[in-house]
Amino acid sequence: METIDMKGRKGLVVGIANEHSLAWSAARHFRHAGAELALTYLNDKARPHVEPLAREVDAGLLLPCDVTVPGQLEAVIEAIRQRWGRLDFLLHAIAWARKEELHGRLTDCSAEGFAESMLVSCHSLIRMAQLAEPLMDRGGSLMTLSYVGAEKVVDHYNVMGPVKAALEASVRYLAHELGPRNIRVNALSAGTVKTRAASGIEHFDELLNESAKRAPLRRTVEADEVGRTALVLASDYTTAITGEVLYVDAGFHAAGMVFH
Repeated sequence: METIDMKGRKGLVVGIANEHSLAWSAARHFRHAGAELALTYLNDKARPHVEPLAREVDAGLLLPCDVTVPGQLEAVIEAIRQRWGRLDFLLHAIAWARKEELHGRLTDCSAEGFAESMLVSCHSLIRMAQLAEPLMDRGGSLMTLSYVGAEKVVDHYNVMGPVKAALEASVRYLAHELGPRNIRVNALSAGTVKTRAASGIEHFDELLNESAKRAPLRRTVEADEVGRTALVLASDYTTAITGEVLYVDAGFHAAGMVFH
């Protein structure tokens, strides 16, 4: 029987907030396949929610990582360098917008709010790629999380639409630049899942219902479905896939449209 074997692989997961996070589902699947993990938490408030999860997957490292705090991301990569000397895969699963920008019209978005959201949600992937590149001297897999609102208008997604669009464009450019180093870069466009991040979107229950109605599979998706796809992207089963946006959304992207 053929199975995904990640024994000996070293991976970093950035963006676990709690047990409902898509990043947590991915981390569990990475670990169950045999990979060794480093996890991060946002701040002291988040640590009690992430620490038990880190123990559950025997994380070799658990470190703070707020990408807006100078030096924290660099410290995470340096700790990995000292402990393992290399990195095989990295999952970037962080996004943020000011509440007033997320709930307000894009038309009214402030320059400061837009820049902050872009910095945290998009440029942080570019920084991670730059820092991880020397540790992926054997090749590797960089992954990030996106959403269909990057390419289609989804009511109430607002500023995150263009930010995620920039993230997906960054995936393609990073894939082009890092390909000669055998480093693959892909995005998972996840369907509507109840997570802490999603709870910030207005009328989220309506979005869940509409997604289930319009998706070809007539349902939403489970976090584990996203996690399993991340495992496949981290593994040797996808060594020829890079620069892609893989939809894990029950087909909603094929049928989605503007809705109120």
